[in-house]
Amino acid sequence: MATAHPPEHPHIVVHSPALDGSRRVTSGAETLGVASHIDDVAELLRLADLYVTDVESSDLVEWQGGGPEDWPGLHEQPGGRERA
Repeated sequence: MATAHPPEHPHIVVHSPALDGSRRVTSGAETLGVASHIDDVAELLRLADLYVTDVESSDLVEWQGGGPEDWPGLHEQPGGRERA
C-alpha cells in the first residue's frame, strides 16, 4: 500500500491585505497567522519550521493582492510599523 508523503515544498500564500493592511499567511489549508509587516511573514514561517531565507523573492511564497512591499493602511493606523 502506498503512503502519501507531505509535499517537499508547501504552498505558502500571503493573502490580499485586509482593510487595516494586515495580511493572512497560510501554508496549504493551515493558517499560520496574520502579518503586519514583511518581517512578520518571515517570523510566522520560522515558527512553523518553514525556513524561507528570502520571503520577498522565493518561489515558495505566493503574494496575492500585491507584493511584499504592499501593506496599505498600516502607516495610517495607530501602532502601525510605519508612520506618516
